[in-house]
Amino acid sequence: MGKFDRFCQSCGMPLEKDEGKGGTNQDGTKSSLYCSLCYRDGAFTGSFTSSREMVKFVKGKLKEMGMGPLKRWFYTSHIPRLERWQKK
Repeated sequence: MGKFDRFCQSCGMPLEKDEGKGGTNQDGTKSSLYCSLCYRDGAFTGSFTSSREMVKFVKGKLKEMGMGPLKRWFYTSHIPRLERWQKK
């Protein structure tokens, strides 16, 4: 198990916090890599093409949740190192 295995490999959310308990593969099975917000039916949701876009989106959501700049940075700083973004 790697350092980030417990996190969605797209947005960085802790998988234990995912209300959908994981994204779904094309065959309907649960994905062990991605959360239900990022991955459905074997495809990524949203139109994100880079980790930079994902970081900006997640920071916006965290701001809506009332988190300050330091926490927003902390929770998004690892996103570029997640598996989805390493393939680019």
